[in-house]
Amino acid sequence: MTVYLELLRHGETELGGGLRGSLDDALTATGWAQLRAAVADGSRWDRLISSPLQRCARFAEELATQQGVSLGLEADLQELHFGAWEGRSTADLMQTSATELGRFWSDPYGFTPPDGEPLLAFEARVLRAVQRLQAQHAGERLLLVTHGGVIRLLLARARGLPRNDLLQVAVGHAQRFQLSLDQHGNLRELI
Repeated sequence: MTVYLELLRHGETELGGGLRGSLDDALTATGWAQLRAAVADGSRWDRLISSPLQRCARFAEELATQQGVSLGLEADLQELHFGAWEGRSTADLMQTSATELGRFWSDPYGFTPPDGEPLLAFEARVLRAVQRLQAQHAGERLLLVTHGGVIRLLLARARGLPRNDLLQVAVGHAQRFQLSLDQHGNLRELI
């Protein structure tokens, strides 16, 4: 049986752009407003699942309380760990590590940031998480409050994009996407 996954990226964070990865920074007032506006259409879900990082989890807690639904925290839906690049902007990395950054953008599966999480490992943990959700919540409509990298990965697979096009998938703050995941692990984007 199919599970319906609505993906919601967190809003703007206090420490701004760049590669946030596993850094646990909070939402700004703008970030909170972005997320509240993103769900203001009255959509309802059977349950909410969130990354445990506060930029996702604090809003998910608020929304779960408002809707009277359960909330689960899923560590495997955390962002890619960027290692030594965490907290740095791409502009900064262009000054100090332009060649490596270029390699990462052109071949994210073939190049891992220093001390970072290999994209194959990231992909495996995210896919394990959604497969668990499919097995546990088949037939339900879930809202996943998560990160840009997680959403890019799932959208790229649903759209049938080549692996190296993963980083070309645009995902804005507080943007929502709808997917279905069947019992065979097939992801499909819903319009």
